[in-house]
Amino acid sequence: MPKQGVKMGSPGNKSRREVLKATGGVALASVLPKVGLASVHTGVDETIQVALVGCGGRGSGAAANALSVQRGPMKLVAMADVFTDRLDSSYENLSGSHAERMDVPTERKFVGFDAYRKAMDALRPGDIVILTTPPAFRWIHFSYAIEKRLHVFMEKPLTADGPTSRRMIELSKKAEAAGLKVGVGLMSRHTVGLQELAKRIEDGVLGDILFMRGYRMHGPAAASQSVAKENGMGEVEFQIRRFHSFLWASGGMFADFYIHHIDHLCWMKGALPVHAQALGGRQYRANAEGKEFVDQNFDSYAVEYTFADGTKFFFDGRCMDGAFGAYASYVHGTKGLGVAARSGDFGGPQAIHSGQNIDPSTLVWQSTDKSNPYQNEWEVLVEAVRDGKPHNEVVRSVHTCVVTNMGRMAAHTGQLVTFDAMLGSDQEFAPNLADMDYDGPAPVLPGDDGRYPQPSPGRVTDREY
Repeated sequence: MPKQGVKMGSPGNKSRREVLKATGGVALASVLPKVGLASVHTGVDETIQVALVGCGGRGSGAAANALSVQRGPMKLVAMADVFTDRLDSSYENLSGSHAERMDVPTERKFVGFDAYRKAMDALRPGDIVILTTPPAFRWIHFSYAIEKRLHVFMEKPLTADGPTSRRMIELSKKAEAAGLKVGVGLMSRHTVGLQELAKRIEDGVLGDILFMRGYRMHGPAAASQSVAKENGMGEVEFQIRRFHSFLWASGGMFADFYIHHIDHLCWMKGALPVHAQALGGRQYRANAEGKEFVDQNFDSYAVEYTFADGTKFFFDGRCMDGAFGAYASYVHGTKGLGVAARSGDFGGPQAIHSGQNIDPSTLVWQSTDKSNPYQNEWEVLVEAVRDGKPHNEVVRSVHTCVVTNMGRMAAHTGQLVTFDAMLGSDQEFAPNLADMDYDGPAPVLPGDDGRYPQPSPGRVTDREY
């Protein structure tokens, strides 16, 4: 069997602060009483207060969804980020559209690496915190939310490596034991058309699944490519602002961009792949102006995932101008074709065809729902909070992250990587993250050539760099 490219077992060395947060803080959560809105927010006021931790575009969007739920009232009362400009821009945008549900005075706008604590300290037990920083910080912020007895909405991805995946699973158990509700921004699961398609596949309308296909191929997006930082910008600031470019911060563009198709196609199959093999590379080493790329991403990926029954799931990803574009996903069965995402991460209408091609004459079923999955996931979370219903999407979402990371690692090492090996891997991209500040330490540094550590498939096979 080919080398799996990862070491199983040990969670690796932990710093003092990491041990404190990952064990002491979690242990505290295990003895906390269960939290229910009615038992916490007594009196006439049924307002759920919300804090936003991570004020980028996705965080601002999640806050807007929170303030738009049908079962209000909801009020944003605190905001936190490591960059003042991000917080100010988010506040301005949200104030323009949701002013009546905003109550964030200057004294509840927090900036810094400890800002997340101050924002959560402004809430009451049973309120909701939104965690939308770069994913590397997710486990640290989730730990504190559990300690503060807060319900949580957190954006994907949740983890980029084995140690943090295991840590998040343990934290999820503590949150559930404390009665906390946790939503995760894998909004495909709240796309009504995909829910209907999944039920039809389960009922046998497509027959046995033969294989599945997912594609996200378009030009460079967000920070998928980065040139050297400008003079005067600190290393930590550069890497956080360009988080898609760094594996420690986000799992790279593979994890952040491709996780939605990976998530909903595994859902359609009703299983997780057991291993992956992959190809990947960088066709262009500089941009059109001749400035060399320094980030850790490949610009092209092709992954073959294999399930326990031998079924294959093929995923192709590319960020390259001028190349053929495709952004969709499909399920092929013995009785026909299922269209999962017609465009984008979840775009409908979802459909079933009796043949293997998309043809109006073979259409068997097509979805009609036009609700917004981003809003739907918030309606479900708030309903769970208000009605005391079980709701915790963490473990399922961590499993999706492991599958995603498995595909990326297979490409970066040139090895066959199993699910168990990925989950058990001891490579933690940012083991000293709890000690990070503006002056460092940065988890990776550029070499003499100005480039950050690069994957070397076939040469470095037990780690991604």
